[in-house]
Amino acid sequence: MSSSSKGGGFRNVPPPTGGKPASPYARFIPREELGEVESWKPGEFGGFGGRPAAGASTEPPAPPPEPTPDEWRARIDAARQAGYQDGYRDGLVALESFKQSFAQQATAQVGALLDAFDRQLAALDAEVADAVARTAVQLARQVLRCELEQRPELVARVAAEAVGAVMLSARQIVVHVHPQDLPLVAEGADEALAARGARLLADATLQRGGVRVASDVGEIDARIATRWAQAAATLGSPLAYDGDGTAGDAS
Repeated sequence: MSSSSKGGGFRNVPPPTGGKPASPYARFIPREELGEVESWKPGEFGGFGGRPAAGASTEPPAPPPEPTPDEWRARIDAARQAGYQDGYRDGLVALESFKQSFAQQATAQVGALLDAFDRQLAALDAEVADAVARTAVQLARQVLRCELEQRPELVARVAAEAVGAVMLSARQIVVHVHPQDLPLVAEGADEALAARGARLLADATLQRGGVRVASDVGEIDARIATRWAQAAATLGSPLAYDGDGTAGDAS
């Protein structure tokens, strides 16, 4: 017996006569040496559809033990606490979102209210300013009427100023005044008229207190209505002056 038989190892089987020498890595293994080894069949790989491995238990696993009442209470308390934390967090997020939305809405409403208030206040200021200007113009008109009635000689000063405003190169200067103002101007503005060689002429189309100076180079309009329109324009009022004391819008 060979050493391999004594040791319980595999015996080398010589190749048949006339055959090719076997590879050193290939050897025929007799069945009696295979022992418990079986041939592989499809569907048995990995334990699917085959017999259980040797030593493996075929009994189903034991179910987990039922929780005790204390464990149940602990689980319920943990779930309740987790739900409370989640609800509290969601509530804070919702509250913060509501606060921001409410603040934006309130800011927009307050801004719109302030804009409307500013527009109303500006309109009120314009109305008040217009009323004040109209009142001032009406008061000035009454004062002017009274002044002309009580001091008609002031027309002489107006005539002198109008003649003085004519260019020095002007010739053929004619001063037109109301017939009732003619003696007042002839007496009060005689020096100014004489200095410019002006001629005095009665004009019934003029109101009392008004003067119109004509010359070859232009005309000076010092009528009451003209002077009044200029004074009223500085106050932003279109109120015109009428000789009878009534007022109307200037055209």
